Amino acid sequence: MEILGGPLYAVAGAGESHGPAITTIVFGCPPGLRLERARLQSFLDRRRPGANKHGTPRHEADQLMLLSGLYTEDHDRLLAGPAITVAAEGGALETRTYEEGHTTGEPIAAVVLSAAKRSADYLQFAGPQGAVRPGHADLVKHYKSGGFTDPRGGGRSSYRSTISDVIGGSIARLFLHEHFGTAIFSSIYQVGPLQTQARLADHLAALQTSEGRIAPEALRQLAAQLEAAEIHSLDPVFARAAGELIKTTRQQDDSLGAAIEVVAVQVPALAGEPLYQSLKLRLMGSLGGLHAVQSCEMGSGREAVERRGSEHNDPIRHQGYQGNHHGGLLGGITTGMPLVFRVGFKPTSTIALPQQSVRKDLEEIDFQLQKGRHDPCVGVRAGITLESRLAIELMNAVLMHQAGRVDPQNFNLF
Repeated sequence: MEILGGPLYAVAGAGESHGPAITTIVFGCPPGLRLERARLQSFLDRRRPGANKHGTPRHEADQLMLLSGLYTEDHDRLLAGPAITVAAEGGALETRTYEEGHTTGEPIAAVVLSAAKRSADYLQFAGPQGAVRPGHADLVKHYKSGGFTDPRGGGRSSYRSTISDVIGGSIARLFLHEHFGTAIFSSIYQVGPLQTQARLADHLAALQTSEGRIAPEALRQLAAQLEAAEIHSLDPVFARAAGELIKTTRQQDDSLGAAIEVVAVQVPALAGEPLYQSLKLRLMGSLGGLHAVQSCEMGSGREAVERRGSEHNDPIRHQGYQGNHHGGLLGGITTGMPLVFRVGFKPTSTIALPQQSVRKDLEEIDFQLQKGRHDPCVGVRAGITLESRLAIELMNAVLMHQAGRVDPQNFNLF
């Protein structure tokens, strides 16, 4: 069973790249959080195929439809979401979906339809003599499933499955922001050999007051700046150069890797556990387990190897930590400092250049991609998913911490 997060806040998803839809169920959101479908849609739009000219040429509307877990007594507002129409014998059935309301504490269900499918593009991968793409999961999935896997668009291994991550993560980040002012950002800082010295963690640290807070307007301006860049990066000069490199690489039928920094600020302290439910363990696994990720670092990362303890330890005074080499976690528990992670993505596996490979029956071939639409650099769209996975794990850790502080006043009925 695959569930993201948990046990108190968790996200379950289902659906393949070329299936009818991606369905999502979010468990454990406490009652009383106001949700607007349009706000969740804005996060999902950052993940959407076709949203960035340097991503996949596949275009999907990815319109979010909420089916459960919300309520308001104003039914006109509640039921103002997109309509779902189903053709049936004797006519069509139609129902409205939810647009806005407060969470009830019950599971939140959502569906996103898939419309821009070209399943015929994947015929060369079908059947026991289907070709295997080097660097892709085709071969291992074929044998793991006994030959019953869906090869269209990568099936469940497609980046399309991260729709569920973003829906669940968007709800989590809205809850964390409402209760703690937590804000989560990401910035691409490397594409292929190109790097920028502008680091998101440094920029956010410069915006903080002595109390460790950041003005809401400064957070809004940063979000707008990141969105305005050619790719989602703090450095617009680097973003333009990286965009040109991605364009050239696409024309050469090849692909590029990328590195993304993801940072959460105004993080509640004391969330997480010290050992087997360590928040460090869960975040490194969740971020590092995303499609195409090859590396995941926290805080100062591998640079810590070159330092002595006297250089790496963050000084502590009565008002808090005076540095953040630890990246916001010590002993798997949040310190209240920003959570800082850097995640490296390999080049997209599916490319048009000839490569050595095999068929699924292990006959050796010279592989040549016949058709398909693919990201030349998967990192272009990955930032929102990293932000979402961080939010999901932090949300679960916050609820786990709260579960250990029982207040009898919360158990009074009369």
